[in-house]
Amino acid sequence: MEIPKDHPRYKSLMTRERLAEMVEKGLVTPTGLISHGRGEAYDYLMGETSTDAALDAERAAAAFLLNAGNPVVCVNGNAAALDPEGLIALASAVGAKIEVNLFHRTPERMEGLISYLESKGAREVLGRNPDRRIKGLNHDRALCTDEGIFSSDVIVVPIEDGDRAEALVSMGKVVISIDLNPLSRTSRTATVPISDEMSRALENMIKFAGELRGNREEIGRIIAEYSSEKTRRGTVECICRHLMSEFEKGGN
Repeated sequence: MEIPKDHPRYKSLMTRERLAEMVEKGLVTPTGLISHGRGEAYDYLMGETSTDAALDAERAAAAFLLNAGNPVVCVNGNAAALDPEGLIALASAVGAKIEVNLFHRTPERMEGLISYLESKGAREVLGRNPDRRIKGLNHDRALCTDEGIFSSDVIVVPIEDGDRAEALVSMGKVVISIDLNPLSRTSRTATVPISDEMSRALENMIKFAGELRGNREEIGRIIAEYSSEKTRRGTVECICRHLMSEFEKGGN
């Protein structure tokens, strides 16, 4: 489909086209399209920009990652389709491993997604040979590696399932979620819930990691003062303000 670059929804439409293409390749499931559409609706309600609450959470996420002993960036189909380069760049910026972990898991999808990430420059992507299970989860979605997810202390979970995020928190991990819905179980459960479009969130986290690297005092202060409840409340308040602003523009 040829989409003119001056179309007001150009970026959104191009993203949808890319996801549809990845469905045809078997890397994204059809239900992943529904998940993306739900998230995009929240982005629209936030004005399609990184809110102050998101920026605070992204800075805290960078601090937690830089302070980690074994940070991991967890990748599923939608995340890999939306911004593989950004995920790889974040992992490089904070010294994190990358592991593919799927809800709809098949050997073909696992190999396809890992190979896809490696074709984009990722090295030693984990997930091909799981040797542990995430505690509290049934089904193949619990499969993981000891080197990566199982032994991680800080883990980034973009576009994650709520029960998996909850299980990771129960294992004592710092969970950084990227989920546009501030009311989802993932956002409610995560240690650092980021409600932002994934590419913006990754870009902001990489920038903050560069600013904070080596500043142990500031990293410690940010971690000690961070509040997930404040982040989620700020996101909801931003949505309310944006809705009222848009309503008032139309007159009454």
